[in-house]
Amino acid sequence: MAKDLEISIRPKADVSVIDVKGDVTAPTGQPIEDAYHKVTGAGAKKILFTFASDCYINSGGIAILIGVLSETRKKEQVVRMTGLSQHFQKIFAMVGITKYAQVFPSEDAALADF
Repeated sequence: MAKDLEISIRPKADVSVIDVKGDVTAPTGQPIEDAYHKVTGAGAKKILFTFASDCYINSGGIAILIGVLSETRKKEQVVRMTGLSQHFQKIFAMVGITKYAQVFPSEDAALADF
């Protein structure tokens, strides 16, 4: 059964943290895009996506994330990600997402790298 997507935004010093819980798919991608546009509208230059440990991300969800990352490059924003399972870390590396957003083992490690 699909888990409803929950998105929240919180500041952490000069980093905008976007917390992602649930299933990331094409039909549920709009809240991720909305959160990204909200922090961008507020002037964010550093963005951290934190994924819950049980997040499921399918190919449609990956396409949503690639679209967001494409925008971040145009706006010269720096993006980091954390919370991804080993499985999704491998997939993100295979499809090239990690070239645009480094993946870190913890939120603290990601924040320290900005």
